[in-house]
Amino acid sequence: MSIKLKYLGVGSVLGTMLSSTAFADLFEYQVNELILKANDRYEIPFTGESSREKGLIYTFQHASAWKYGDNYGFLDRYELDETGEDLYGEFYANFSLGKMTGRPIRFGPISDVGILAGYNWGRDTKVRKYLPGVRLSWDLPQFAFLNTDFTLYLDDNAGADRGGVPEEDDSYMIDINWAAPFDIGRHRFSIEGHVEYIGQQENEFGDKVSWWVLAQPQFRYDLGKTWFNKADRLFVGVEWQYWKNKLGDPDTDENILQAIVVGRL
Repeated sequence: MSIKLKYLGVGSVLGTMLSSTAFADLFEYQVNELILKANDRYEIPFTGESSREKGLIYTFQHASAWKYGDNYGFLDRYELDETGEDLYGEFYANFSLGKMTGRPIRFGPISDVGILAGYNWGRDTKVRKYLPGVRLSWDLPQFAFLNTDFTLYLDDNAGADRGGVPEEDDSYMIDINWAAPFDIGRHRFSIEGHVEYIGQQENEFGDKVSWWVLAQPQFRYDLGKTWFNKADRLFVGVEWQYWKNKLGDPDTDENILQAIVVGRL
C-alpha cells in the first residue's frame, strides 16, 4: 500500500497535520487511517445495461472527539478501469448538546443528542451536498459507538452545463453508523460501518433520481504486534458493499465483497 501513498497526497498532508502536537491538543482522541479496497465487480450506473469494472479505492479516514462534540470524514481516490480517476469526500461535524451544555442528555438507551453539519464533495463530478441535521447517540452493550443520523440532503451540484453531474432537488438522509469491537481468545476483531438511505429526487432534466440504500459493513481482524507490525496498527478484513439503486439508478444494484487492508497512522 505504501507505493500508492502519492495518490493520497491530500490525505497524507491531513494525516500529518492532524497528528501534529498543535492539532492533537485539540482532541480528546483521534484515529487516522489509510484503507485500500479492491474488487473487479463495481457496477457502472446509468449505462442502460449491466456493466462492471475493476478498480481500487484508496481512502484516508479521520475520526476525532473534542470539547464540543466529534468529527468524522473521509477522502476516497478511485482508480476504476472504465470511469477513470476521481476524488470524493465527506465530512461531518457533530456538536453534542450534552457537552455544550455540560448536562448529560440521557433518556432510555439514548446517551446524547447532537446537531450535525455534513458536507459531501466530488472533484470531477462536481458534486456538492450540504447535510444539516440531528444525531442520536445510543448507549448499547458491545458497541464502541452507535449513532442514528437524520439530515437534509441539500443540493449544490455544479450541474451539467458546468461539466458536472446534473443539479437535483433537495432530499433527506437517514444513516446508521457503528463500531462493535470484540475478542475471541487473544484475537481482536471489529464489525463496523454504516447504512444510509437517501430519499427520491428529481434532476434538472426532469428525470427521477431514485431513492437508494447503501450498506458498507466491515469485518476487521487486528493483526496484533508481529515482526512486521510492531506498532499494532495493521488490520485486514472484508467489506460488504450493498447498494440498492446505485446513485439513484433504479436499474443498477451492487452487491460485492471486497478485500480491505487498513493502516492506522
